[in-house]
Amino acid sequence: MTARLTGRTALVTGAGSGIGRAIADRFVDEGARVVYADRDTAAAVAAAAASAAGEHAVSLTMDIADEASVEAGYAALAARGATPDVVVANAGVQLFGHDAKVADVSLETWSRTLAVNLTGTFLTVKHAVRAMLPAGGGSIIATGSPTGLNGEGADFAAYSSTKGGIHALVRATAMAYARDGIRVNTVVPGYTETSLVSSISGDPASRAAIVSRIPLGRPGTPDDVTGIMVYLASDESAYATGAEFRVDGGMTTL
Repeated sequence: MTARLTGRTALVTGAGSGIGRAIADRFVDEGARVVYADRDTAAAVAAAAASAAGEHAVSLTMDIADEASVEAGYAALAARGATPDVVVANAGVQLFGHDAKVADVSLETWSRTLAVNLTGTFLTVKHAVRAMLPAGGGSIIATGSPTGLNGEGADFAAYSSTKGGIHALVRATAMAYARDGIRVNTVVPGYTETSLVSSISGDPASRAAIVSRIPLGRPGTPDDVTGIMVYLASDESAYATGAEFRVDGGMTTL
């Protein structure tokens, strides 16, 4: 089977673990040169090394909430003679135990969630666009959430607000740069069992309550998300921009 991303360079944020790492690994398998970007240097290095792709997988320390760090990351890529054909703005935080209904959210929790999820995605997308414009285009993919689309986020006011903002940012950016050959879309995973999520929501009753609301009857895995990411990173999605692709087991249809 022909690799679908051969010759492309992709940058994936939050690639040190979870969904981001699964996306980066799948891109490598599909023939792309992949930059594993993460705030956690050790995690990024380990993930890139474990991909066994040699020079086709490199690590990059990037704190998406810090514009200087984001700029430096793209500059490092340019210094290697590479322009990103694909950027996946995946990194984010959900401050379990602190995020809550709006009346109970502290300003600290709100500000930190906003800085990473919405401002961080904005900075990732902003500098992706700047890198792609001279090259004639590319594909930008942001990770959204059902909490930004429906009432699932009632107990996570900060997180759901930032994800809703990401959906709006994607639509605005898609419309602004469509004629420049830059496509921008959102992938919306549902309840996905990463090691972090499992450690936080490990209570069987809580997990069962969440799964009971998923029409397909099971939680998602990071690998469930990678197929649509490859589609959006490839020419197969050449006519798709400004769209939301839901990979949530049907949660947002309820």
